[in-house]
Amino acid sequence: MKNRDAFSGYHPLVNFLYFALVLVFAMFFTHPASQIISLLSALAYAAQLNGRRATGKSLLWLLPMMLTAVIVNPAFNHAGATILTYLPTGNPLTLESILFGISAAMMLGAVMVWFQCCTEVMTSDKFIYLFGRIVPALSLVLSMTLRFVPKFKHQLQVVTEAQRCLGRDVSEGTVWQRTKTAITILSILVTWALENAIETADSMKSRGYGLPGRTAFSIYCFGSRDKMALLWLGFCGFFICSGWNAGGFYWRYYPTVKGAAVTPLTVMMQMCYLALCLTPVILNRREDHVWKHLQSEI
Repeated sequence: MKNRDAFSGYHPLVNFLYFALVLVFAMFFTHPASQIISLLSALAYAAQLNGRRATGKSLLWLLPMMLTAVIVNPAFNHAGATILTYLPTGNPLTLESILFGISAAMMLGAVMVWFQCCTEVMTSDKFIYLFGRIVPALSLVLSMTLRFVPKFKHQLQVVTEAQRCLGRDVSEGTVWQRTKTAITILSILVTWALENAIETADSMKSRGYGLPGRTAFSIYCFGSRDKMALLWLGFCGFFICSGWNAGGFYWRYYPTVKGAAVTPLTVMMQMCYLALCLTPVILNRREDHVWKHLQSEI
């Protein structure tokens, strides 16, 4: 069950800037503390957006993917100065390759969960609102891409149920029959996707989308809380980027593990990064507290 999300109600510019920051930092920060902060914060926000049960189900495919990254890297990457043992192939198994595999798995998991949260918050209308006048073609493609996965999933259920009513079930019959049914369903879905894309393009063209001077209705208003949120994100982004440039988030795995020294300044950088990642969670907690307080006064 999805929960109310206060952060989704902010201006699209605030939402976009937040996800741009956390995704860029998640992809480029290799410091273990930063990766732990990013992954746990992403999971916490995903649990608030989609509920704990849905987040737990997403972990069923996310954890094996992360485990694969942990196993594959030491098997093929043998760099590093600390040799633990030798594989049956004769190649060394190094501590650095194992740690780098764990780092890659955490980065992969964090980026995947952040993208999942981004698709829930940054809807297609928000993308069109932000980029419709600047790059109309690109904004339309992005909005269609974001909408494609949930719509494709829903259409898959519709087509599967329709085929099951006709006696074609992918879970029954011989292997050849199930394969034939699956190919039929896939063919129907691909045809539907192509037709839907053509209809969407024709519809937007008939409405004058992308023409110069075209006006558009928008429900978004940039208020005082959006200004405060934008200032907060700007401060965090500037502080973290400055610390990044100064080497406060530095960490390497090859040839030996070495990172930035633990100082009050580097700890402050990590705390600022934690505050940035948890911004939607804090806003949701604050909104829930205000709502409960108002209910108690009724």
